[in-house]
Amino acid sequence: MRRVRHWSIVLAIACCGSALPLQANQLKVGISGSSPFVIKDGNTTSGISLDVWRRVAEDNNFSYKLVPQTSPKAGIEAVDDGSIDVLVGPISITPSRLAMPGVDFTQPYYLGKSGVLVPSSPPSILSRVQVFFGWAVISSVLVLISVLLMVGSLIWLAERNRNREQFPREWLPGISSGMWFALVTLTTVGYGDKAPITRTGRGITGAWMVISLIAVSSLTASLASAFTLFLSGATETAISTPEQLNGRRVAVVEGTSDMELAQRREMRIVGAASLSSAIQLLVDQQADALIFDRPTIRYHLKNNPHLALRLAPFTLWEETYGFVIKADSPLRTTMDVTILKLQLQGKVEAIANRLLD
Repeated sequence: MRRVRHWSIVLAIACCGSALPLQANQLKVGISGSSPFVIKDGNTTSGISLDVWRRVAEDNNFSYKLVPQTSPKAGIEAVDDGSIDVLVGPISITPSRLAMPGVDFTQPYYLGKSGVLVPSSPPSILSRVQVFFGWAVISSVLVLISVLLMVGSLIWLAERNRNREQFPREWLPGISSGMWFALVTLTTVGYGDKAPITRTGRGITGAWMVISLIAVSSLTASLASAFTLFLSGATETAISTPEQLNGRRVAVVEGTSDMELAQRREMRIVGAASLSSAIQLLVDQQADALIFDRPTIRYHLKNNPHLALRLAPFTLWEETYGFVIKADSPLRTTMDVTILKLQLQGKVEAIANRLLD
């Protein structure tokens, strides 16, 4: 009877030990990411992701040690092969990562936004003048010349026999006179030095007077846009919309979700090993823009105000960040509960605001 009780106690202890491995064993927690999510200062490590993780660990009495990872991709692979138990950092939850059978994600703890970093150096005189040679202005001028040529030719054909003094029969002087008449009519100057006398010529002129109202509006809009860019110092090549990234050289940190997402667009990807090296590519004009976490870019610009760089006025895409764990890990439920509590209490937002503002 005593032996039965003895083995019952042993089995009970064993069951409790297997059911609560999180408190008994030290977790190996990988960390990967850039400031302000993972901030390394000597022997201390902090940041949005680390502070959220520490709140989760405290709430669940987790014992852990931090294991630095070279990149998010390397950290996810470490979770997959069992080298670490959790990966902490600004790890984007993407479809391809969710499809991996060996790993899983916790409840998202942060809504990230991908920003675009672009040069903000003062424009040169040449770059200012280049706006007048943009396709919008050039196309308007070409269309205008073509229309003047067509109208001038029609006027010449109608007037060359009965109005030779104003529209000579020779084709070059005649068409030139017709184009001059069409231009004077377009601008409403009305010199009166040339005028049609035939019914056909006057009919063409009447139609041209009406059409010229539209032509003048189109040309005026193109020139006004060019002058606005010239006076403001902006350039036509400045990146102000996501569509303008198509075909451009874009610096992306290798192993991040930005590399995966940029491959879906028509961008010329320039890979970099780290954020600092990617920024250097932009400074050295080896890339036209840089794609990375918007909060991280803001934090970097805040601490490096000397850089002639700025955030583009748009968000490229939004993504959620979560901690990576092993598939079917017993950590999942307890971590999810704590993360939701922190979000409802506004503590995650407070952590982020403290580091970003």
